[in-house]
Amino acid sequence: MRNPFVNESGNYKTSYAKDMKLFGSKSAALRMFALIALALLVPLFTSNYVIGLLTLCTIASIGAIGLNILTGFTGQISIGTGAFLGVGGYTSAILTSTYGLSFWIALPLAGLVTAVVGGLFGIPSLRLKGLYLAIATLAAQFIIIFIISRWTSVTGGTGGMSLSRPTAGLFSLSSNTSYYYLCIVILMLTALYATNLVRTRTGRAFLAVRDRDVAAQIMGINLFKYKVMGFAISSFFVGIAGSLLAHYTMIVSPEFYGISVSIEYLAMILIGGLGSVMGSILGAVFITLLPVGLTMIIDFMVLYLPSLGQILSSFREFVFGIVIILFLIFEPGGLASMWTNLKNYFKLWPFSH
Repeated sequence: MRNPFVNESGNYKTSYAKDMKLFGSKSAALRMFALIALALLVPLFTSNYVIGLLTLCTIASIGAIGLNILTGFTGQISIGTGAFLGVGGYTSAILTSTYGLSFWIALPLAGLVTAVVGGLFGIPSLRLKGLYLAIATLAAQFIIIFIISRWTSVTGGTGGMSLSRPTAGLFSLSSNTSYYYLCIVILMLTALYATNLVRTRTGRAFLAVRDRDVAAQIMGINLFKYKVMGFAISSFFVGIAGSLLAHYTMIVSPEFYGISVSIEYLAMILIGGLGSVMGSILGAVFITLLPVGLTMIIDFMVLYLPSLGQILSSFREFVFGIVIILFLIFEPGGLASMWTNLKNYFKLWPFSH
């Protein structure tokens, strides 16, 4: 029985049940619900342009969470995310535009097809790791884009394919606001799944493979099963993001899924924080909005220094690379670690210890 005269301090976990709770404390649950409420209310107070940017951030967050399941949870690097986005986008385009299936059927099928393709390219992960695995996934990037570009009878080749926005009964999700709400709901489900994944047997096996795969194998963990499963689960969510992006832009083309897209997604999870669901979202928002912010700054500077317009046009790529380097040097934990440190600072403020 708890002593009523003793005041407890701190957040102690005295059982496995408490350790496995989705929210460690009531304040964490309140913060999460406040964040969800903010995400749902933002479109009511912003312009159509801002809602469009938020939709792109939401779609990128879904793909970043998928990549973080592979790289952050399982420790398998991938430089083929752009191609897997293309698999999801083209699958959805073919199913809806060519075969006339509903978007609501094409969306999960796009994720499943991408999961199968990702699982196939994940088979070499049993023998390869580190730089060698990165090269293997880079090969997947070029192979998939080559097939998409040359399989003209199915994909339309370099000309791409056009899509339409989804409908729900008589209601069309043609406006940016309605499509944003669709994407935010899918993002919430994705984040919930990824958060719960770590608490399951599969998630713990992923972490064991990431930390020490030889020790995990000695403990009885099937490396082949869980490495391929990591690729498949990751690719599923990347495929979902690809399908959502395709229906948002209403066009798919091989040039949209190049190696630069794969590098951007790697930057999202590196800057956001490896192995963190919230970090994936923060990193996706940061990388998606970074070019927009830099463009605004450059346009402002060109007004006063028009002679530097040509020099400043390449400023975006320079800043993009510098940001990644600075995060890797000064904050390897990413934005998620910075957010945690900020919370801890205000918990102790104004005391230093």
